[in-house]
Amino acid sequence: MTANDRRGAISEASVSGDVAPGFEGVARAFEENFATRGEVGAAFAAYRDGKVVVDLWGGRTDHESPTPWRRDTLILVFSGTKGMVALCLLLLIERGLLDLGAPMSHYWPELGAHGKSRLLVSHVVSHRSGLPGVQVPLSEEDLFDWGRMVSLLEAQVPYWEPGERVCYHPMTYGWLCGELLRRIDGRSIGRFFAEEVAAPLGLDAWIGLPEELEPRVATIGMRMQAAPSPEHLRAQEDPLAASVWENPPARDYQPMLVNTTAFRTAEFPGANAIVDARSMARLYGCLASGGSLDGVRLLSSETVALGRRCLSRGRDALLGDPPAFGVGFALQTEVMLLGPVDDAFGHGGAGGSIHGAWPDQGVGFSYAMNDLRNPKPDPRAQALLSALHEAVTKR
Repeated sequence: MTANDRRGAISEASVSGDVAPGFEGVARAFEENFATRGEVGAAFAAYRDGKVVVDLWGGRTDHESPTPWRRDTLILVFSGTKGMVALCLLLLIERGLLDLGAPMSHYWPELGAHGKSRLLVSHVVSHRSGLPGVQVPLSEEDLFDWGRMVSLLEAQVPYWEPGERVCYHPMTYGWLCGELLRRIDGRSIGRFFAEEVAAPLGLDAWIGLPEELEPRVATIGMRMQAAPSPEHLRAQEDPLAASVWENPPARDYQPMLVNTTAFRTAEFPGANAIVDARSMARLYGCLASGGSLDGVRLLSSETVALGRRCLSRGRDALLGDPPAFGVGFALQTEVMLLGPVDDAFGHGGAGGSIHGAWPDQGVGFSYAMNDLRNPKPDPRAQALLSALHEAVTKR
């Protein structure tokens, strides 16, 4: 049964999908994002107790053309990738191959040089490594050279003693965790995710998109002129911020690189997963159900609990906001980015996407869109999560 059939309230021709009885308010919030909040193209999905309760999509895939967003449209979710990486690391932990308390150099000896002998796995996964950015000036081409990025991190002296401060690692998190996994398992993290997570769960989600799927990917853009984000403004005067947020320099805040075949098909485990919202909601729905979904057990409930155990909390050394991190997952804070639920965990992405789980409610959700915004929290995501929470708590 379609959302139209269930409630008769979706009148915009550009909005399609299904909602379970009792979740009609989520569909209304989704439609209102287009009507009043300037949404261009987006999808929102949610699982409850292992079942799909919301699956909506609408708008267009490109800011400059009328191509409609379809059920199988894929979209870049930027740092939403980090939650996918977290799940890969938890699989290694559950198999006894990775120890959070071990030095990184135990698995990756070259990384222990230049003041990093006391760098622990737990520091890296919770953004406390002291390596939030690369000090050597980079070109865009450098980003595609895995060996170069790894060698630069090996040669770098930490900005501060590992474990001393929390500082979000927008890109280096991906190279650090990706190389850690490669040293242990032998596979790239994109291949590991595809074989160990996406295939068993039936996910349309990729870290390194197969080129033949590129026609399905929506284009990232900004319909309205957006001001530079606070982190990019600070990078103009602060060398540390510049290494984290402006190395290589952004292209005048226009998301051109991320729409290229080269970017989409490469593996940037910090920031370039391409997914559909349905698959991300399914992934987090599995975690919200204790690590098992539809007869597939990815993790034990104990390992899921370990993944969301707080490893770091405090003011970010650069951004000043109060982040909290588990094993790669962002945890709920007073900003309530993950919806009106205290035990939420997951990860958001640049521009407003948000993906996560509400364990006590057995809920996994994902909101993904192609129009980037700066506000945190994003009003579009918050409207959807508020409506989802209302539907869940009324049942």
